[in-house]
Amino acid sequence: MDIKLDPSRDDLPLMANTSHILVKHYVLDLDVDFESQIIEGTIVLFFESGNKFKKQSSSTEETYPSESNKACKFRTPEPCHIPVTNTRTVSSKMGYNDFVICGKGEKDTSGKDGNHDNQEQASGISSSKYCCDAGNHGSEDFLLVLDCCDLSVLKVEEVDVAAVPGIEKFTRSPKLRNQIVCELVALPADRWREQLDYYARCSQAPGCGELLFDIDTWSLQIRKTGVQTATDFPHAIRIQYTTKPQGRSVTWTSDQSGRPCVYTMGSPINNRALFPCQEPPVAMSTWQATVRAAASFVVLMSGENSAKPTQLREGCSSWHYYVTMPMPASTFTIAVGSWTETKPEICSSDDLATEKSFSPFEADFRYVGVCGHMEYPCRFQNASATTQEIIPHRVFAPVCLKGACQETLLPLIPPCLSAAHSVLGTHPFSRLDVLIVPANFPSLGMASPHLVFLSQSTLTGMSQFCGTRLCHEIAHAWFGLAIGARDWTEEWLSEGFATHLEDVFWAKAQQLAPHEAREQRELRACLRWRRLQDEVRNSPEDMQVLRTAH
Repeated sequence: MDIKLDPSRDDLPLMANTSHILVKHYVLDLDVDFESQIIEGTIVLFFESGNKFKKQSSSTEETYPSESNKACKFRTPEPCHIPVTNTRTVSSKMGYNDFVICGKGEKDTSGKDGNHDNQEQASGISSSKYCCDAGNHGSEDFLLVLDCCDLSVLKVEEVDVAAVPGIEKFTRSPKLRNQIVCELVALPADRWREQLDYYARCSQAPGCGELLFDIDTWSLQIRKTGVQTATDFPHAIRIQYTTKPQGRSVTWTSDQSGRPCVYTMGSPINNRALFPCQEPPVAMSTWQATVRAAASFVVLMSGENSAKPTQLREGCSSWHYYVTMPMPASTFTIAVGSWTETKPEICSSDDLATEKSFSPFEADFRYVGVCGHMEYPCRFQNASATTQEIIPHRVFAPVCLKGACQETLLPLIPPCLSAAHSVLGTHPFSRLDVLIVPANFPSLGMASPHLVFLSQSTLTGMSQFCGTRLCHEIAHAWFGLAIGARDWTEEWLSEGFATHLEDVFWAKAQQLAPHEAREQRELRACLRWRRLQDEVRNSPEDMQVLRTAH
């Protein structure tokens, strides 16, 4: 299954067999080592499987023939030459009470009002001709395939969730490990605190047997001898691994002040060089993460909580984040560096009242509408959140850009957030961090849940450039994140909506008169049309045609 690609022309291969088994939750426990430029630790994956995940798989995707499974050579973990400075399985301090997590995803309904829908999660719909879906082929062992690249996997083991103290109070089958996980992932949203606590406890449970695995350029393949179906495959597994300095999901560099930092790229291969995952955008999950780094660094992440560092020992701090909205694994974002928070010089009491943060189930939780997505603690059903025009926000940057952020960026965030709320209503996410990324960042901006990357070039010139780009990334909270394409070839839809809405938001943020807003939109539309014509004239013909999904 080792596939050779031409990165300039070929799609990324989507190898994960999501039509048979789905990751519902990831628990990451990682150490960031700037000296060796690696991130190392463990990830625990909690699965859900069932016959409903096999529907449409034969008609919606191409699969490798079953002989490909026979060609895989499995091995137990071998000694690795990459130095591992910390071999503990999990952190001793997880901060469980600081997390919220999403509930089950049982409904097969359209995601018309809120987040992505779960109806097609399992079909493994792929934009790529390189797709592997290894299921049950007669007497062969079931093969779990995860998307990964540029990772060194040291060990894969089943997690003995039945050994968790007190688990018998939670489950009807305290001795059946898979049943425990099935009941855990199926907890309703109003039991989020209990669910999170057990996710954390289960992630720290001891291993109960190493699993056979093999790794190639684009995938990690795991099996358990004698297990022939996804239903019987271990539903909680722990993978110990390290990233590689040259891994294409993370960039090790220096910020504009000359201090070391690392951040996720989001491209060209999404997060598969950060952790083994299920890559198709229809395979959605929640996650919680513990990240340790030197105490001088700030860890920012796509998480619902504004995490604060916990000192573990002298010179080392731990940061904890979580998400409760099921999201594609590609939206997980992390940035570690000597970032400086930029704060407004004067913060009025009115601003504080407007920006009050609301947790998913805080106080007045009334159903103000019906969402068609899977069950999770949803802000769209929180009466308080619907009136929150300006969500809590922070701005981070290298110390040398603090003044520019305070002068240009910080004053723009409240009016842009308020403008977005006036057009689209409830903000999908409860908070926002904005980071000015290092100079080698390859685009003007990138949006992820709760965290936006902006290029330093947006700080130059007048506020027009910074404001329109900020509005574009804010628009992606709705289009691209809360609602997203089922297939990677359809990302142009999200970009189209965000590009249109950046003009709408920015006109409202500037409080322009209707005729002024119209003239501004028409001018920008004319400029975009001219640019599109120029790009068409200078692009190969095969790059001008939309491809149908396989």
